[in-house]
Amino acid sequence: MICRDFYIQKIRPFIDKDVVKVMSGIRRSGKSVMLELIQRELLEQGRSEDSIIMLNFESRLLPFAKNVQSAFDYLKPLLSEKKYLFFDEIQDLPGWEELVNSLMIDFDVDIYITGSNAKLLSGELATYLGGRYVEIKIYPFSFAEILDIMRETQEEVNEAEAFLHYLSYGGMPFIYQNKMEEQAALMYLEDLFDSIILKDVAQRNKIRDIGAFKNLLLYFIAEIGNTYSAASIKKYLKNENRSVSTETLYNYIEYCKDACILQMVSREDLIGKKILQFQEKIYLTDHGLRQAVYGHNQRDINQILENIVFMELLRRDYNVTIGKANTREVDFAAKKREKRIYVQVAYMLADEKTVEREFGVLEEIPDNYPKFVITMDEIERSRNGILHRNIREFLKGQEF
Repeated sequence: MICRDFYIQKIRPFIDKDVVKVMSGIRRSGKSVMLELIQRELLEQGRSEDSIIMLNFESRLLPFAKNVQSAFDYLKPLLSEKKYLFFDEIQDLPGWEELVNSLMIDFDVDIYITGSNAKLLSGELATYLGGRYVEIKIYPFSFAEILDIMRETQEEVNEAEAFLHYLSYGGMPFIYQNKMEEQAALMYLEDLFDSIILKDVAQRNKIRDIGAFKNLLLYFIAEIGNTYSAASIKKYLKNENRSVSTETLYNYIEYCKDACILQMVSREDLIGKKILQFQEKIYLTDHGLRQAVYGHNQRDINQILENIVFMELLRRDYNVTIGKANTREVDFAAKKREKRIYVQVAYMLADEKTVEREFGVLEEIPDNYPKFVITMDEIERSRNGILHRNIREFLKGQEF
């Protein structure tokens, strides 16, 4: 079990603090393992095993898993002294917010919860707790984490080959923890995709026309990194002999965001310093799912590299927008507190026209924040203060 120290460092300052620790993210991204890692951290700090209670609300063996009062009645006699409560996939318990709030008020507890829903904190929990929570978003393995796993199990690691594998199959932890080969990895990812579609989206939101919904999602999967509009999507669905209203269309998009499978990115005018309310882009939380249900990750390498860099920026807590400098587009403008960086992503700097396109737009931005051009090239071609980095080195590096 890899120690995801990046996340442990985020959680450690909140241990024993009067806040609920909420870990959200796409199904099978490693949230349950994070609960195990936190428990290990507690034991290493001197807490007893008896002080830890772990409940998985997806389990059918829990007699109270579908009823808040039953869950409360089960826990009450166990909480005569300080306890650390770990609730996995708690969104499957209707009214779970009430349970968490009651436990926080009535007992000496330190609570950690996970859920496969981006809106875990948008409803009653935020109202009940009034800010007494902290959210940590858990993403699939980064390339750096995958290298760490490989170095633990292999005498020698070829980073270029490892990256090509990551390019196709993404970072879902199960693939790397079980050293899955190509066909097994694709089968696992396809089954995971179906599970997300059925359990986290269709059933939860009572979607009737699953065919139309799945066609829409496949459209986004094929077009990651490209702009979209309601008109273009409806035209696509019409060609597939499907028809949905604009309202239903946007509901479907929201459902996918809630299930943490899609990430929406707004545009920002970097000269006028304002967010533009049109032509958003969509990226996938894990690009390996694309290979499993659509294929062509290596053929569409520009899109996949862009997706990889975008998700890495999210992992590092950047707030990311698509930049617009005059009439030209900057792939990513990323902010983190007072820090800001700009990033262009391309496959290769194959000729001077490409070099001018990727560097030129960054040169138009009238500030002195760090600017990067990220490609697969092995030879560095930085110029005019703009840093050129190989994507593997960028993903491993600390300078951003």
